[in-house]
Amino acid sequence: MLTMGLGLVIFFAIHLLPTTTDARNGLVQRFGKGAYMGLFSLVSLAGLALIIYGYYKLQLHPGKNPILWTPPAFMKHITFALMVPACIFLVAAYVPSRIRTAVKHPMLIAIKTWALAHLLVNGDLAGMVLFTSFLLYAVYDRISLKSRVTGGLGPLGTASGGLTGDIIAVVGGLAFYAFMMLWGHAHLIGKALIAMQLAH
Repeated sequence: MLTMGLGLVIFFAIHLLPTTTDARNGLVQRFGKGAYMGLFSLVSLAGLALIIYGYYKLQLHPGKNPILWTPPAFMKHITFALMVPACIFLVAAYVPSRIRTAVKHPMLIAIKTWALAHLLVNGDLAGMVLFTSFLLYAVYDRISLKSRVTGGLGPLGTASGGLTGDIIAVVGGLAFYAFMMLWGHAHLIGKALIAMQLAH
C-alpha cells in the first residue's frame, strides 16, 4: 500500500499545482514553459508508474489488501459499459473534434467515469483508495476550472475539429477499450477481464 500511496501523493501533488493559477504562472515565468511542462510530465509519469506498480503488487498479495465489501456480480456489466465512453473521452482529450468541443473537458469526464465504474466492482481497500482518490481529484479539478483565467483547456487549447476528429476519437477509444479488455488489464493491472467475465 505504501508504494501506491506514494504514487498517489506524487501524482496528485503535481496535478493539483495547475489549479492554483498563481503558483503555476510563477513556475512558468521562473523556469520557462518548456521546462515546466517537461518536469510536469516526468513527475506525473513517475507517480503513475508507482501507482500502477503498487496496485499490481497488492493484487498479487491479497493478504495485504483486505476486502471491505463484495460487489454484486452484475456490477461488472455496468462497469464494462461505462468504460466504453470513458475510453472514447480519453482519446477525445487529445484529438480536435466536435466531441471534445461539446463536452469541453473530456479528460476529466473520462477520469470520473473510469473511477466510478471501477468503484462499482472493487471492494478491496486498495481499489477503494485508488478510485475514490481519482474521482475526488476529477471533481475538484472540474470545479477549480471556473476560477482559472485560461479555462484549463488542456493540451489542445481552443483547437476544434469536425467529423474526422469524431471518428478518430471513437475508433481510437474503442481500440484502446479492446486492448485493455483482451490484454492490457491483465498484464498491467494483474486482473484478466475476459477471464472474470467468463467466470460468471
